[in-house]
Amino acid sequence: MSVRHRDGVASRGPDDLIVEEPMEIRLDDHLVTTTMRTPGHDFELAVGFCHSEGLLGGAAVNGIRYCGTGTAVDTEFNVVSVSTGGWAPEPTARVGTTSSSCGMCGSMAIEQMTDRLDPMQPVEFDWTLLATVAERIGRQQELFAQTGASHAAGAFRLADGRVDVVREDIGRHNAVDKVVGRLLLDDALPALRADAEPMGLWVSGRASFEMVQKAWAGGFRVLASVSAPSSLAVDLAKQGGVSLAGFARGGDLTVYA
Repeated sequence: MSVRHRDGVASRGPDDLIVEEPMEIRLDDHLVTTTMRTPGHDFELAVGFCHSEGLLGGAAVNGIRYCGTGTAVDTEFNVVSVSTGGWAPEPTARVGTTSSSCGMCGSMAIEQMTDRLDPMQPVEFDWTLLATVAERIGRQQELFAQTGASHAAGAFRLADGRVDVVREDIGRHNAVDKVVGRLLLDDALPALRADAEPMGLWVSGRASFEMVQKAWAGGFRVLASVSAPSSLAVDLAKQGGVSLAGFARGGDLTVYA
């Protein structure tokens, strides 16, 4: 129960809150990381994270399951194991996250990306389509409509703005990983298909370095965010050939790369 104050009047009633729980991601039974997420599409999140971080090393995913440290019930469905049959390199556990970068740290992060990924060739895109993309994604943001507390990410076709996948989560990074994971499991991720139709990625919130990293790793030629990008995000987008736009609201936007 909550107490809502409106126009000087207080009223008590039920309210919908978004769920936030930890989820441990394991690769071939090795701990990778623990993330705070909204339960749902957990397998997509785990696979998408492993791909975006370059942990799969080109290995194919041949199984995903709950547990890994006990039964699914014992772990309350909060542990997901991704299997490649041992073909992926053994990962190093990620014990913390870095929310911002600067100076030498930023330069090293970009170097790591350019060592792992080839730059993409920029493509022509009609930026006016973003208003339609945002509207289509907005209609599928059920969690946000219910709680007002979720981020969203969506994959769309550059040719006509058709939206293929939309995912929501309390974390914007998780929402993107869920989109990447869904496309990978459907054999439709642009980065893994030479014949893939050019696609873009739309995200709520700001365009951080990690958002550009995930877009580049997924093979998305365009990244559009509702808020502003960081300076390091712009630098990485230019290195990777990702067309980056911020403040994409309604018919307005600012192109940075």
